[in-house]
Amino acid sequence: MEFLILGFFTGLSLILAIGVQNIFVIEQGLKNQYVFLVCLVCSLSDLLLIFFGILLFHYFQQYFNTSIEILLNILLIIFLIYFIYSKIRVYKKSVNFNSDLKETTRSEIFFKTLGFTYFNAHVYSDTVFFLGNFSKNFLLDEKIYFGIGASTASFIFFFLLGYLSNYLSKYAQKKKIWRFINLFIISFMSLLIIYIIKETLYFL
Repeated sequence: MEFLILGFFTGLSLILAIGVQNIFVIEQGLKNQYVFLVCLVCSLSDLLLIFFGILLFHYFQQYFNTSIEILLNILLIIFLIYFIYSKIRVYKKSVNFNSDLKETTRSEIFFKTLGFTYFNAHVYSDTVFFLGNFSKNFLLDEKIYFGIGASTASFIFFFLLGYLSNYLSKYAQKKKIWRFINLFIISFMSLLIIYIIKETLYFL
């Protein structure tokens, strides 16, 4: 039980940091757009990556290096540039909040959620690298409890984040407010790109 609790609070402390994935979940909650799907994909992905990291460090710790993280950083930068470009186009067109929702399909949101999850190097650094490395000296059954605790934190966090944003969406229906939200997302994502570029150059 102590390793389950340890995993829960360790995972929660990592996931609380504001990143591109969390911003995307908040945005979908504000739009009231496939909130359950987005939260479920993010939560299940965390579960898979957490246990992948635990087992990876359990069996293959000696083969790990930072080249994978560099590649994921590059992919994330490309993905964010495209995302920012799409946001700028929406902002310039003064898109209507309600009509914009009808143009997005379930499959588009599904693949976009996968992109924000699996092209995000920090998802791997938190779940695979940190949690896997942190638990490498635990016994196998202790690692399993640790992973369950960390995964539970992810499920609670993402669904709380998504549906709390969904509850607040009634305050974001006005076009001016939504344009301000888009401007904030564009600015925040741009700063993240600069940070990720600096972080990538550090490894080169």
